[in-house]
Amino acid sequence: MRFLIVDKVHDILKEKLNKNGIDCDIDVNIHYEKALSIINLYDGLIIRSKFKVDKNFLMHATKLKYIGRVGSGMENIDVVTAYKLGIVCFNSPEGNRNAVAEHALGLLLNLLNNISKSFEEIKKGIWQRELNRGVELKGKTVGIIGFGNTGSAFAQKLSSFECTILAYDKYKKGFANDYVYEVSLSDIQEHCDIISFHVPLTDETHYYLNNDFIKACRKPFYLINTSRGYVVNTNDLLEALHNGKILGAALDVIEYEDTSFEKASYPETFYQLLKLQNVIITPHIAGWTNESNKLLSEILADKIVNHIQRACK
Repeated sequence: MRFLIVDKVHDILKEKLNKNGIDCDIDVNIHYEKALSIINLYDGLIIRSKFKVDKNFLMHATKLKYIGRVGSGMENIDVVTAYKLGIVCFNSPEGNRNAVAEHALGLLLNLLNNISKSFEEIKKGIWQRELNRGVELKGKTVGIIGFGNTGSAFAQKLSSFECTILAYDKYKKGFANDYVYEVSLSDIQEHCDIISFHVPLTDETHYYLNNDFIKACRKPFYLINTSRGYVVNTNDLLEALHNGKILGAALDVIEYEDTSFEKASYPETFYQLLKLQNVIITPHIAGWTNESNKLLSEILADKIVNHIQRACK
């Protein structure tokens, strides 16, 4: 069996696949057209976000049986077509859930306590205490939309901060515990001081946060987004930041990123965001730690190997 690896991954992935009789060719500089011309030679494909594995690509992949996505979101893979063709798709969201949760918490504490803002002022020689008074997380109501791997991990991190945690997930029920209340979306919009998104990018979640969503929220709130950029309509976010309906935003993702998440374009709206002191943006690094780098590959390799071993019995 032969796999093609088209993105940088931890060495443990190749090691585990090799150990179980799977040969791996690695080309981290390959582009879509080149991969398209050779994918018919491979039984498996390992990818992060190098390019879209679309229907056209899959129709050329006549031997392909497995696709492994190193990470969580599967929006760059046409999983419907893959399923119809009998191709099994894997991902490894368990590998970076803790990293994303820690980053989301860091963004939130940074935003509430003016950490980045005051540091930038100090670099300019401005020592301003009164205008940098913070807001405590204790006593606040935090809403988590999407209670999968990262949403549940974020809730666990928040549980020691003496805040009320409400969570909504359209596709998951019965997850309430000692520190999380399972609620409706309208409950999130009615009660929350902070709203954090932890959803995959789908047709349903594209521009999930828009003017209608914001208007349905009773209180001004702080926004955290570590999911996907297109979950938030940036124009509507900017308007809400200007009118005070959103008190501040911490974004690890932005809709202007390219499909590989390696860079972003910079329209005027983006520059307007950068001018606001109550906005923090990081370059899609929430799940990007030394520990998660290994775990993402290790978990994915184990899933693939275990599936193949079961299929061979």
